[in-house]
Amino acid sequence: MKIEILVNGVLYKREVSPDQRLLDFLREDLGLKGTKQGCDQGECGACSVILNGKVVNSCLILMVQLPLQSEVETIESTDSIVLSLQDSFVENGATQCGACTPGMIMASAALLTEKPQATEQEIREGLSGVICRCTGYQKIFDAIKNTQRRM
Repeated sequence: MKIEILVNGVLYKREVSPDQRLLDFLREDLGLKGTKQGCDQGECGACSVILNGKVVNSCLILMVQLPLQSEVETIESTDSIVLSLQDSFVENGATQCGACTPGMIMASAALLTEKPQATEQEIREGLSGVICRCTGYQKIFDAIKNTQRRM
């Protein structure tokens, strides 16, 4: 199956298997290893990316399911919100082990794009699809609030 997909602002035209997952396409075909493979069941959120403006679990999306002219944003994005979140996560010690960090940042970027002044409750709800196994989420919340102040 032939696809045209915009990933982090770059247009790719490729031949792919219809049953290939978006996660595998990003990691294997494009070499974008920042999107993490976690549970492979859509439960952990480590593989979260932004697809056409919405955060999704890339392990659950088959290439055949992608709408025509899809746009995907990954942790390798140069989007200003993604970059600001990356800086804030480092500054606030929110990276911890790093397994959930790309998913957390992408879910946060989707949320802040839609709601730049999201409340703490909205932030909690926006991140509910990404599990951090290391610790509490306070440093992550602090990093997001820091990014909001910068915006």
